[in-house]
Amino acid sequence: MSDTDLIKLYSRRILALAADIPHARRLDHPTATARKRSPLCGSTVTVDVVVKDGRIAAFGQDVKACALGQASAAIAGAQMIGRTRAEVERARDELRAMLKEGGPVPSAPFTGYEVLEPARDYKNRHASILLVLEATAEALAEAEAAA
Repeated sequence: MSDTDLIKLYSRRILALAADIPHARRLDHPTATARKRSPLCGSTVTVDVVVKDGRIAAFGQDVKACALGQASAAIAGAQMIGRTRAEVERARDELRAMLKEGGPVPSAPFTGYEVLEPARDYKNRHASILLVLEATAEALAEAEAAA
């Protein structure tokens, strides 16, 4: 990876997102918790959710990831309150398709992922970018199963 590639990948917007992750705290009494880890880079995301009437009423996340994983957590975290499992799973699938198949950026309400389009070329970063949506979908499935 050249210096120019790194500059392109870690743009100012990505670094700004990584520095300002919403809901960057664990919840005291979550309905469900899920932790996901990227075996390739070691990034981890732990997500807590409180679910009411099938929607996220409270959301917390502990993000230990590269700037790309942190930026993804910031984009997703800003939209989590009020989301359903189906919405989170759709965003996860759309993000995966964007990264791995050249698909479009995730649709509303999970807008903002266009900033991570340059990461398509860096397959070793895909898992870190997907962690927050994978963990949230898992936590929502756990909450649903327990209900």
